[in-house]
Amino acid sequence: MNSSEPTSTTRNRDADTAIAPLAGVRVVDFSQNLAGPYSTQILGDLGADVVKVEPPGGDPARRWGPPFIGGQSHLFQVVNRNKRGVILDLKSARDRARALDLASGADVVVQALRRGVADRYGIGCEDVRAKNPGVVYVSVTSHGLEGPLADDPGYDPLMQARSGLMSVTGDPEGNPARVGTSIVDLGTGMWTAIAVMGALMERARTGRGCHVTASLLDTSLAWMSYHLTSYLSTGVLPERMGTSIAMIAPYQAFPCTDGAVMIAAGNDGIFRRLCQALELQLEVNPDYADNAARVANSERLAGLLSEKTGHFTTEELLELLRRHRVPSAPIHTVASALHDPQTAATGMLRACEHPAIPGYVDIPPPIRWDRKRTQLRRFPPTAGEHQGELFPQDE
Repeated sequence: MNSSEPTSTTRNRDADTAIAPLAGVRVVDFSQNLAGPYSTQILGDLGADVVKVEPPGGDPARRWGPPFIGGQSHLFQVVNRNKRGVILDLKSARDRARALDLASGADVVVQALRRGVADRYGIGCEDVRAKNPGVVYVSVTSHGLEGPLADDPGYDPLMQARSGLMSVTGDPEGNPARVGTSIVDLGTGMWTAIAVMGALMERARTGRGCHVTASLLDTSLAWMSYHLTSYLSTGVLPERMGTSIAMIAPYQAFPCTDGAVMIAAGNDGIFRRLCQALELQLEVNPDYADNAARVANSERLAGLLSEKTGHFTTEELLELLRRHRVPSAPIHTVASALHDPQTAATGMLRACEHPAIPGYVDIPPPIRWDRKRTQLRRFPPTAGEHQGELFPQDE
C-alpha cells in the first residue's frame, strides 16, 4: 500500500460508496501556497487524480510554521490531501519537458506563477493547448490579467487591505483588522474549483477546452459585494461594525455576566419573540416596529437589550433564547468550538489512522451527497513522494 493512502478512517465509514464525480479526470497542479492547492484539493476530494508538482525543496507552504504536523506546516496539510506529489526543477530543460508531458496528458492544468513565468517554463496556456487542445487550463493570479498591478505578487492580507475588507472588519473604535482566517486564498480556491467543473461540463458538451482565470483581488472584491453596491447607491461609507451588521438589527453580540452571546433577530417575528424572552415591549414602539426602524435606532436598541442580557450568564441566556426560538450562539474559542456537541455531530472532525502521525484529524469538505462525505483517499504527500510512480526512471 502506498504510504500516502490511509490505512483506515474512523469517521469515513461510507468511503466505499462515497461520491466521486471527477473520477477519471487527471489534474496537474503547478500551484503553491494556499489558493491554487485548495482548488485542486477540492477536485481531488471529488475523485480527480491530482498530481502536485513542486520545485526542489517543496512547496514553500510546507515551511509556514510552527506549528508543524509530521514535519509539515498545518497550512500545507489542510490544502493538499488526495494528491500525488512529484518534484520537478522547471529551470532544467529535462524537467520542463517532463512538466509539459504531464500537462499534455491532463484534463486540467493549474498554475499560479507570475504573469509570463509559465510561458518561460514552456507550460503556458498556448504551449499546453498546442499539445492538448481540450485542456482546461487554469491561471490563479494575484490581481488579474490586466491593470497596473497584473505583474505584482499578491497575498491574502494584501487583498483584504486593497479591497476594503479590512476597513469594515474590527471594533468601531479600533483599527482595521484582517479576517482571522485566509478567507481570500480559500475563497479563490473555491471559485477556481467551481469554474473548473463548469469548464469540464462545457467541454463534455462542446468538446472544447478553455482558459480559466481567477484572481485573489476579484475574490476579495466579491466578498465586499453588498458593501460596494450600498456605497455606490447611497454614497455612505461603510464602517467597522464589530459583531453587528449595518442592514439588520438586532444582529450582534450582547453582554452577559460571563461573556457574550450572538443574537440574530433577522425578522419581525424573531424580534417579537426576543422581546418576550427578555420581558420587554419594544415591538409596540414605532421606533422598533420593523427592521428599517430598528436599524435607524440600532444604538439605542442595543443599549436597551444589553441592560437585560447583562443579568444572565451565557448559558442561561442561550437556554432562554432557545425556548423562545430566537437564533443565538455562544462566541466560542477554537477549543470550545471543538468541544461543542454540535461540532461533533457534524462529522467535520474526521479522525484517521495516519501511518506516521498519531491522532491525525482531517477536516473534510463541508458538503455531502446522500448524507455521505467525500472519501479521504490519500494523505497530503511528502515532497516528491510519488516520483518513482510517475517517473520510474528516477528510481
